[in-house]
Amino acid sequence: MSGFKKDFLWGGAVAVHQLEGGWNEGGKGISIADVMTAGEYGISREVTPGIIEGRNYPNHEAIDFFHRYKDDIKLFSEMGFTCFRTSIAWSRIFPEGDELEPNEAGLQFYDNMFDECLKYNIQPVITLSHFEMPYHLVTEYGGWRNRKLIDFFLRFAKVVFTRYKSKVKYWMTFNEINNQVNYRESLCPFTNSGILYSSDEDEYARERAMYQAVHYELVASALVVDAGHLINPDFKIGCMIAMCPIYPLTCSPGDMMMSVSAMHRRYWFTDVHVRGYYPQHMVNYFRKKGFELDITESDIEILQHGRVDYIGFSYYMSFVTQYTDDNPEFDYVEPAHLVNNPYIQTSDWGWQVDAMGLRYSLNWFWDHYQLPMFIVENGFGANDVQQADGTVDDQYRIDYLTAHVSEMKKAVVEDGVDLIGYTPWGCIDLISAGTGEMKKRYGMIYVDKDNDGNGSLNRSRKKSFYWYRDLIADNGNTI
Repeated sequence: MSGFKKDFLWGGAVAVHQLEGGWNEGGKGISIADVMTAGEYGISREVTPGIIEGRNYPNHEAIDFFHRYKDDIKLFSEMGFTCFRTSIAWSRIFPEGDELEPNEAGLQFYDNMFDECLKYNIQPVITLSHFEMPYHLVTEYGGWRNRKLIDFFLRFAKVVFTRYKSKVKYWMTFNEINNQVNYRESLCPFTNSGILYSSDEDEYARERAMYQAVHYELVASALVVDAGHLINPDFKIGCMIAMCPIYPLTCSPGDMMMSVSAMHRRYWFTDVHVRGYYPQHMVNYFRKKGFELDITESDIEILQHGRVDYIGFSYYMSFVTQYTDDNPEFDYVEPAHLVNNPYIQTSDWGWQVDAMGLRYSLNWFWDHYQLPMFIVENGFGANDVQQADGTVDDQYRIDYLTAHVSEMKKAVVEDGVDLIGYTPWGCIDLISAGTGEMKKRYGMIYVDKDNDGNGSLNRSRKKSFYWYRDLIADNGNTI
């Protein structure tokens, strides 16, 4: 084998709450993204109690893909995309999340959008829950703390599986489900699971609530996988994991064991998705902590039956951890136990840039699970500057992506991993999920809009647009 397989999927990735806009059009309900204000690097976004007049909610308009999707998909086709990874806004299909009947206008929007993709032979790759669950499920049920959400999510999944069974082949259930291991950062459990902590919940209660919510999500995911395979046996339904490999700072035994513990804590989610059961180290951890979780015998059986077909994952950076004498049991808490890597550079937003870590990640997943993989996010956020003539010279993005694709190719060609495709994040500029900014740009298509919401929303091609077009045309052979 000399390169990527002929049917390798090249494309780009987005999430609808970060580009779609139309937040109150077409019968759409309020999502959790719609109550998050703008922040910036070092200043967290705020979750407000509903929508407050006069506050800046950047996801409301985003980049107006809702009205401009035909032109944007045409640009994706010009780049040569064979797939487009996006999501379906749950609150556009079930505005409050607990209705019995879906919103037909929402279903029709995605019918039209998928048809536009297929017109250009672009396969939609769809995430069912990508940080955009209905806000009503938070206020009425407490988010994924509540077992009732399993049935609501299954109803949503069955509706869209049935509606788009001839238009979508590749699906994923919960985006970056493992990010909420960082339960101390309140936005992680909120965006993942709709969890708002109360002031009287201490750290112990918050961690327990996170694990309970995750369990319900894993059960829901397994049920969805089973349901999807019944609706269309040709569906490929995967999980979606945020992959940040956690290295030891040194080769000291303490650092090595701390790294093992950290990888256990961050990636056991994949064990349940792929193998259908909790690894023993997590069973022991729950027992040690005294977490009496609502895990039934029926749940355990469901997890066994609803195992995923592939592993979708994001890769942006690697992490590093270090053992300290005050942590003799190697308990890992993120981000408290992370340290800087002295061997690599960081981006303007503090993200450690480690191209070889992508090859390591592919091998780690392959060694553990022997399941096909799909890199559904990878990219470089930067403060791109548009010149007077409309051009954007983002050579730094080309350098970043070239290095990562090169390591990805080594993992396929030299190491023999099974890789379905590659969709770098933010193929078009969009709202940052973490900060709510526009200036943190990932796209190969520039969108004229600033952090304050000013701009024409006009699209233009960056230098990376043409680089990626040529890479796809050659199926990555020149890397």
